[in-house]
Amino acid sequence: MPTNGTNCPLKLQFGLINHESRYLTAEAFGFKVNASAPSLKRKQVWTLEQDSQDPQVVYLRSHLGRYLASDKDGKVTCEAEGRNTDCRFLIAAQSDGRWALQSEPYLRLFGGSRDYLSCFAQVITEAELWAVHLALHPQANLLSVARKRYAHLSPDDGEIAVDRNIPWGVAALLTLVYLDGKYRLKTCDGRYLGNDGKLSAESGRGTGYTLELKCGKLAFKDCEGKYLSPMGPTGTLRSGRCSKPGKDELFDLEESHPQVVLMAANGKYVSIRQRVSISANQEDETDLETFQMEIDKESRKCLFRTNEGKYWALVAHGGIQTTDTERSANTMFAVEWMGRRVALRASNGKYICTKKNGQLAAVSDSVGEDEKLILKLINRPMLILRGLNGFICHHKNSNTLDANRSVYDIFTLHFSDGAYHIKGEGGRFWYVNSSGLVCSDGETPDDFSFEFLEHGRIAIRGKNGRYLRGQGGMLKGDGVTPDSSALWEY
Repeated sequence: MPTNGTNCPLKLQFGLINHESRYLTAEAFGFKVNASAPSLKRKQVWTLEQDSQDPQVVYLRSHLGRYLASDKDGKVTCEAEGRNTDCRFLIAAQSDGRWALQSEPYLRLFGGSRDYLSCFAQVITEAELWAVHLALHPQANLLSVARKRYAHLSPDDGEIAVDRNIPWGVAALLTLVYLDGKYRLKTCDGRYLGNDGKLSAESGRGTGYTLELKCGKLAFKDCEGKYLSPMGPTGTLRSGRCSKPGKDELFDLEESHPQVVLMAANGKYVSIRQRVSISANQEDETDLETFQMEIDKESRKCLFRTNEGKYWALVAHGGIQTTDTERSANTMFAVEWMGRRVALRASNGKYICTKKNGQLAAVSDSVGEDEKLILKLINRPMLILRGLNGFICHHKNSNTLDANRSVYDIFTLHFSDGAYHIKGEGGRFWYVNSSGLVCSDGETPDDFSFEFLEHGRIAIRGKNGRYLRGQGGMLKGDGVTPDSSALWEY
């Protein structure tokens, strides 16, 4: 079954693009709305909320936490702090994937351009149609609503299969690539899903899908008007015969938690092969040596989850076992980031150390060699980073990186003894230059260390010990503390 609700469906956040290719924007001044922006930034992001009584009714919340509303005369505002009658809308999805938004109480249609927006039209024309550009981080796990199973790359069969109880390992990571108003599903090895269920290195007509929304779930419609669904016993993902989405054609996108392997001071991987007790005694990485890191939103402490849904837990005499299925103080560990190494402190205030027989126990008062672990992120071979002001992207005319773009570049991540090398276009590497700018044309790799500091966000440190941060639209490697400008969705 799905993972006990720890992986919640992602809130649907998106930009709405009108017939002039401009985004619906919520301004802070006077809570006005317009459709003037050429790209998707913070002010252009809307969150979809469904009505609990009537799932057909939706509310559109701006980045300021205010709701879009229309009165009986078609005047559009976005200053309501709570949901009222005027904030109720219906979505009429068109065959090309665009939406018409209709006021539910007044049955008029929302549209227009620039500062001239109204909700008074009685018939749908081009001016009342909005294309939907998802504003989520594009890497996620895909859950079939009907089968209650997760999609993953099945490399031997050359397909995406929907048959996993939990989204485990790098194969369960899918990247949504937005191109010309259509979405592509990209696997962790860089291939695209075609509507015939086959994977290909190139993106073509058969790999583009329009997104439709039904009862808060997503459906992927192909170029022939048919929908992706899991087929057969292994749930091969391909287009079926249906031209209307039913339960079999519906999916949730879920947040993809970081999954890691840990190597102890004895050079062995931490494993649950011996069932209950956790020991560093294995030479290779399998699902039994892989743990999901879940950062508690309040305490920012870390939980380590096994592929059987059990958490690491502190037990009597400082022992660490996988006995708990529920979160508690004993399943939370404070992580101390030490560049290439980490140390874990349990709820008894003691550090975890590796005993002579490989067993882990929280019995140490200070950090020495036996308390240090190497932590390796395994389910982000393709790295997409989004900060406060947008995605990280190559600068058009120089070797620097932008940190405020509405589109993203995909970088590749290579692990190196507790640090990472980040590779961009042309196989060149990131590095921090003498001016503190992050550049992307290095011939030799530079070491960066990752710190998983918040739920869904990391800080990245250069070898100069400073954090990467977005400033003035550029990516700089000069941050002294991991403040909000130095935290990245990944």
